[in-house]
Amino acid sequence: MSDMDSLFLRIIAREIPADVVHENDQVIAIRDINPQAPTHVLVVPKKRYRNVAELAAADPGLLAELIAVAHNIAEREGIADSGYRLLFNTNSDAGQTIFHVHLHLLGGEPLGGLTGGPIRG
Repeated sequence: MSDMDSLFLRIIAREIPADVVHENDQVIAIRDINPQAPTHVLVVPKKRYRNVAELAAADPGLLAELIAVAHNIAEREGIADSGYRLLFNTNSDAGQTIFHVHLHLLGGEPLGGLTGGPIRG
């Protein structure tokens, strides 16, 4: 596992500081350090899976937990009614650069189409 791959594990272990907006036994949610929208939160399972396909095959309940946590954060951030986007990047061609699955929660402004290029991470 490279340093980049272990980034989230190091955040979970509190070796690297992060702006934590939610945490429970299974999931941590942190603000993205390079936000692509006014609200940009990463929802990360504490157990490492390479990508969302691996997570879905191994633990569909944990996948559902990521989505439920993202929705709860959207409600707390005041963007649930106006709308938000949930995004998983899966593997390199989709822009995944950290190979520990994480869900991007984006909102707080009209997001438009997906033609603006990939959201890295």
